[in-house]
Amino acid sequence: MDVYLPIANLAVNGLVIIALGVGTGVLSGIFGVGGGFLTTPLLIFYGVPPTVAAASAATQVTGASVSGVFAHSRRQGVDYQIGAVTVVGGIIGAVMGAALFSALESIGQIDTVINILYVLLLGTIGTVMARESIAALRQTDGVAPRAAKRRHHPLVASLPMRWRFYRSGLYISPLAPLLLGMVVGILTMLMGVGGGFILVPAMLYILGMSANVVVGTSLFNILFVTMAATMTHALTTRAVDVVLAGLLLLGSVIGAQIGARVAQNARPEMLRLLLAVLVLGIALRMAWGLGIRPDEIYTVVPL
Repeated sequence: MDVYLPIANLAVNGLVIIALGVGTGVLSGIFGVGGGFLTTPLLIFYGVPPTVAAASAATQVTGASVSGVFAHSRRQGVDYQIGAVTVVGGIIGAVMGAALFSALESIGQIDTVINILYVLLLGTIGTVMARESIAALRQTDGVAPRAAKRRHHPLVASLPMRWRFYRSGLYISPLAPLLLGMVVGILTMLMGVGGGFILVPAMLYILGMSANVVVGTSLFNILFVTMAATMTHALTTRAVDVVLAGLLLLGSVIGAQIGARVAQNARPEMLRLLLAVLVLGIALRMAWGLGIRPDEIYTVVPL
């Protein structure tokens, strides 16, 4: 089923794009990540221009997050208070990211920067996740390890003006989630990611949030930040391909519901290890792509 993408200016197999949306939607429901960190590079591999892939993936992440938030909200797994703070930071970061995106695009370096950011971030996150998952799987003595006391990072403890976030069990400064949201907003604009693959571990290990609300709160943040990023892209870069985004949305909404059910039954350590292997594989593929000679050395961009 061939479908023409007007902004990307190429024809694609619509069923392949829908299947890609289902896959990233499943990841959204399981891990609390929007899936954009996989959607964008996979679209690039498929031949979609990086700028269009990043802008359109942000739209797809919105749909996956809507479905995931509803699924986790039903089991009281969303901290709306801390989520609102990260959303404010994310919107500020999206505006900053839009200016940076336009500056890099004007000098013709946005595609290269997107690829380099993916290699660095996916390589780092994949390595950390793999190491922790393997360590957890090696504990085969049948005795559950004593849970470590949750503590936020010392830098978070030093920030002023503390608030109580009851659902997460935290008493910290709102500046910490605000700054974290800003970082995610910038990455959403530049890379088309929801930022969940950074937000989830940061919420656990930096903010010290309760694990049972991390995934849902991450998706809540991703929902609103990607909405802001999509609107900003549509008004500034005009790189959002509605047809591509619609196909991705169709698959991701279905996949997010499947992922939320899988997350309740599957072994978390094994799921994290599988995700880490997938992330590292994509990072290596993108690194290889940066080092080879492209099929077309020169491109013509309409003014």
